[in-house]
Amino acid sequence: MPGAGKTTIAEGLKPKGYDIINMGNAVREEATKRNLELTSSNLGKLMLELREKNGPGAVAKLIKPQIETSTASVILIDGVRSNDEIQVLRKFGNVKLLAIHASTDTRFNFLQKRGRLDDPQTKDHFNERDNRELGVGISNPIALSDYAISNIDLTKDKLVETAFKIIQSWIE
Repeated sequence: MPGAGKTTIAEGLKPKGYDIINMGNAVREEATKRNLELTSSNLGKLMLELREKNGPGAVAKLIKPQIETSTASVILIDGVRSNDEIQVLRKFGNVKLLAIHASTDTRFNFLQKRGRLDDPQTKDHFNERDNRELGVGISNPIALSDYAISNIDLTKDKLVETAFKIIQSWIE
């Protein structure tokens, strides 16, 4: 779910030589191409529109060029939202899912501090965003993940270290 720590892990692991592809950034890039303001509402509507027009795996299809041009042996995809996106990604190679869990309060507080334009600033907007994410199927990849980390009382370094050990066990 948004704010659980996925991007924190991805940024922390980038120095390990992994390529990082953020699916939310793909939607933000599409919004920029369409001259849309990068608000939570606009990005949410665009995400739903892309899925309606191009199928439920549409956002994963947006990152296809980045995957194809990557020279890294491991690519971390930040922000998978549905099983359909996973099916698109499996066309490119082996896919493992790492779910990050955090409480609602932890996620809300993190998103408020992060300060991205599309981060919810009220609890109502936060709940609206969570419901939109649940509506596109985010709970399915979480439930079917190969491993899950509970981001409760973990320092940033411990969160990244835990994820690194898990990912390394998958590629050894």
